[in-house]
Amino acid sequence: MRIIVTGAAGFLGSHFCDRLLAEGHEVVGVDNLATGSLANLAQFRGEPRFEWVESDISRALPVGGRVDAVADFASPASPVDYARLPIETLRVGSLGVFHCLELAREQRAVFLLASTSECYGDPEVHPQREDYWGHVNPIGPRSCYDESKRFAEALTMAYHRVHRLPVRIARIFNTYGPRMRLDDGRVVPQLIGQGLRGEPLTVYGDGQQTRSFCFVDDLIEGLYRLLRSNETGPINLGNPAETTVLEFARRIQTLSGGKSEIVFRPLPQDDPRRRCPEITLARQRLGWLPTVPLEEGLRRTWPYFETTIRSAAHAEPGPGQ
Repeated sequence: MRIIVTGAAGFLGSHFCDRLLAEGHEVVGVDNLATGSLANLAQFRGEPRFEWVESDISRALPVGGRVDAVADFASPASPVDYARLPIETLRVGSLGVFHCLELAREQRAVFLLASTSECYGDPEVHPQREDYWGHVNPIGPRSCYDESKRFAEALTMAYHRVHRLPVRIARIFNTYGPRMRLDDGRVVPQLIGQGLRGEPLTVYGDGQQTRSFCFVDDLIEGLYRLLRSNETGPINLGNPAETTVLEFARRIQTLSGGKSEIVFRPLPQDDPRRRCPEITLARQRLGWLPTVPLEEGLRRTWPYFETTIRSAAHAEPGPGQ
């Protein structure tokens, strides 16, 4: 297959490109590098089955030739990024998705939307099932991301119903692993970065809010199975092993040798108190189940962040430079 991957230079997009190429497909990676990095695509240099296009898909998706599938990962995906880029986040989740769907419609290609558990907002149902409509503040500081993804799902289903377009919707829960940005504000890179630098570990609120951390290899396996299936979705993809943020911080404290104390800060507005996927649909329809325990995933992620911090330290100018 020849597959378009938007947001290809980002965390999940680049890993999905890895998987597609490993399976023998041709990949056209598209990104405007607003939050992605070409370093995430360095392994594809000289790869004849990978084509790079730098473009903002909210303006255009300039890809020619045969297209068998479009996988849309293009969006800021962390609170730091969508607080800095709220309008861009809304544009890419609306106009960007429209351009992807139009290309898929013209080519009769499969469309895969990387949606998010943020569609559930601060949920009143636990764990979250796909038939839960969510509890979202449409005017809060996180709304640009939440509502852009909810709109993207609505637009995707409209194309499915009106044009009979084959679509796949994945609601992705907290995912971690190599290639996350240290400064993206999400709990995993923030706490790992603080632990590696020997800084205090920041926990917001009382730390009793929960997250369900899925290692990136598990998530990519689920996405690939969804792409190759006949399931429209939405289908939750995430690890149902729930842990509190405070417990996670203590794990990082142990991994970093106990050098960092835990400090508490006020809880940000609309930060969800509980987040855990119900994955019965993924198990039954895709035969998918995450297999990497949190401790193993952290061990596989730790060296990447160590290298990232070491490289940043070497790049910093010394006194008088």
